Amino acid sequence: MRTRRLFFLPLFLALIIPSAPPRKPGAVKSEKVEFRVETVASGLDHPWSLAFLPDGRMLVTERPGRLRILEHDGKLSLPVDGVPAVAAVGQGGLLDIALAPDFKESRIVYFSFVEPRGPAGSVNPSSTSVASARFLEEDGKAKLDDVKVVFRSEPAVEGGLHFGSRIAIARDGTLFVTTGERNQKSAAQDLSGDLGKVIRIRADGSVPSDNPFVGRKGARPEIWSYGHRNIQAAAIHPVSGKLWIVEQGPKGGDEVNVPEKGKNYGWPVIGYGVDFSGAKIHESTVREGMEQPIYYWAPASIGPSGMAFYTGDTFPAWKGNLFVGSLALTHLDRLELDGEKIVKEERLLADLGLRIRDVRQALDGTLWLLTDERNGKVLHIVPMK
Repeated sequence: MRTRRLFFLPLFLALIIPSAPPRKPGAVKSEKVEFRVETVASGLDHPWSLAFLPDGRMLVTERPGRLRILEHDGKLSLPVDGVPAVAAVGQGGLLDIALAPDFKESRIVYFSFVEPRGPAGSVNPSSTSVASARFLEEDGKAKLDDVKVVFRSEPAVEGGLHFGSRIAIARDGTLFVTTGERNQKSAAQDLSGDLGKVIRIRADGSVPSDNPFVGRKGARPEIWSYGHRNIQAAAIHPVSGKLWIVEQGPKGGDEVNVPEKGKNYGWPVIGYGVDFSGAKIHESTVREGMEQPIYYWAPASIGPSGMAFYTGDTFPAWKGNLFVGSLALTHLDRLELDGEKIVKEERLLADLGLRIRDVRQALDGTLWLLTDERNGKVLHIVPMK
């Protein structure tokens, strides 16, 4: 009889304990939100950045040097005319894009790209540059007109690593531009060059008079902060108006920083990672006069690229969160904030195995992602209904 009672116990429990409701097809269940991921477009060659036009269409950059329009129906345009020559070498190419705050009237866009600085036809030496242009559409064709390079990082060097590069437009209209140190570690501490820095310029490329190194001998006046490795994520905090960045470390040591005027963020002197060989890089993790990150990933790097503060109402439980794309660990990182402290992390979409290059919030409160692949995709995160 004992054996018989045990045999029927699971059946009895199944009858009295309700089972969990089945997950809806395509649903992704996170800690706070249930959503689905839609593939809106594919076939992009290593897309790097996207920007929303006022009518809801998108501009999408491709690293080899093409700018495309993503239409409402998911179709991609032919390449937009007028993109200058880019050095599509290694991690370099056509990178970030941002619309001017007065785009509806001015039609001005800003974009960063790796500019060849050597002999004609040569991709080396090269360095990160930023240009402005007017985005025009006539007779069904789009082009960039009146292209002006407003910033050229110096020096130009050989190689294809660590170009940065994001553009964040501050509330006062100035442009923050992020650079990488081109895998030349000591360059990040050298104020005579732009490598491994946050740059602050006006929209026309001139230098604001209140930049921290204006008038300092041996320092470039456009520098805002220094001691950075490779900053591929930047955004303006929607409440404080401060610039936030997420920069790639070596093996471990990716960092979230809120770069302040004139301060040194330590690379390569201090940090929390090691060389990819396992060898020691940093002298220590702390030094007087060098800033600590507000958050870091160690011992594993996520390979951050692209970030967005969530301010929408479509996902109320995510309001105020920071989203960061992960290239190395192939996920979307969700970070909960308490002021300038990160108090919780959740990793989303890791099962898809996609290198997330950019993250943007649309006006309707949904999230859009780019995947960094030869067959790159535009993904749309929408709520489950």
